[in-house]
Amino acid sequence: MSLDAFVRSKGWGTGVSVTLSLYLARQFTAAVMAMILALTGLVSLFDCIDLLRRVASKPHVPSSMALKIACLHIPYFAITILPFGVLLGGIVCFWRLTRSSELIVARAAGISAWQFLAAPLACALLIGTTATTLVTPLSSMMYRRAELLDDTYLRTGGGPLALNGGSLWVRQPDRQNGADGVAILYARVVHMRGGTIHLQEVSVFRLGDHDRLVLRIEAPRGELDPGHWTLEDASSIRPDHLPVPAGTYELPTNLTVPRVEESFASPETMSVWALPGFIHLLERSGFTSIRHRLHFQTLLALPILAGTMALVAAGFSMRPSRRGGVARMIGSGVAAGFVLFTVSKVAAQFGESGALPPVLAAWAPTGAGLCLAIALLLHLEDG
Repeated sequence: MSLDAFVRSKGWGTGVSVTLSLYLARQFTAAVMAMILALTGLVSLFDCIDLLRRVASKPHVPSSMALKIACLHIPYFAITILPFGVLLGGIVCFWRLTRSSELIVARAAGISAWQFLAAPLACALLIGTTATTLVTPLSSMMYRRAELLDDTYLRTGGGPLALNGGSLWVRQPDRQNGADGVAILYARVVHMRGGTIHLQEVSVFRLGDHDRLVLRIEAPRGELDPGHWTLEDASSIRPDHLPVPAGTYELPTNLTVPRVEESFASPETMSVWALPGFIHLLERSGFTSIRHRLHFQTLLALPILAGTMALVAAGFSMRPSRRGGVARMIGSGVAAGFVLFTVSKVAAQFGESGALPPVLAAWAPTGAGLCLAIALLLHLEDG
């Protein structure tokens, strides 16, 4: 067989009309958006019920607060559910096209599965990109507001600082002890009063070049003031020397109250545009940035994951219904989606624990799903 005949036999030489592409894009987008809205509404309903249960135990909190917090969670739930909305919406769309014989007619006209899926794949990528670049800023802002209302009205013990163990570790540059000098501050108890971070049982280790201990500071209490940590009733201890009272001790810092407070907030409260700079600040200040880096890579992988789900949906639902086993085929597609969800959660746990690099933990489920989708489509197209 000649190369030209081979290309024609695969349908690669036949173009897809603009009208057909627009029709497929419209059908796919409508099914996906309807499924995302339905799933988001269902999850939001359960979230609202849970919030109402919590509000019931707070007599001074109105029931409308639960509805307000639930509404603020909606964009976050929509982004989380988006891959499954693409999967289930794609399955419904392609199954309808197969059942109505529209797909069969297109295949008989010489259009390959790869050409047929170009428009739906582009729509899935566009939906994922829009969610990552445009929806996440709105989602992070609303989720931050929801956390603030939750901390204020439904939880006890104060704000985000108290919710993360109550202790604080800070590693920051200390140029007074050389170019490579660092200062490590540890506070056993941390709490917020009047917009100021207050510390108790504070220890500061000032290190020079090659991590050489230069000075140790111990103080029963302290606070974060603009441009410096203020430690009261401090004592300074040099190597091989006895403690010396230092009174009020000031340690320069580039941290501010909002930056320290944000570091204890969940990564979901930050948009994809703000995460890179904040990750750099965390690493420079000594805070762990694993959760933030993992969330950032997950957002970057979202468009590819949406496209992968569209291909998985096509691989499980584009078989002609006359072959039978439609329910089993659609059920297999749904099961595959939940398997990918489980793999992504397990990988995320490994990533947060440090067992896997955040990049690998975020992109591995997407890569596994893409390999599965390509294998299914190759089998569907070429047998």
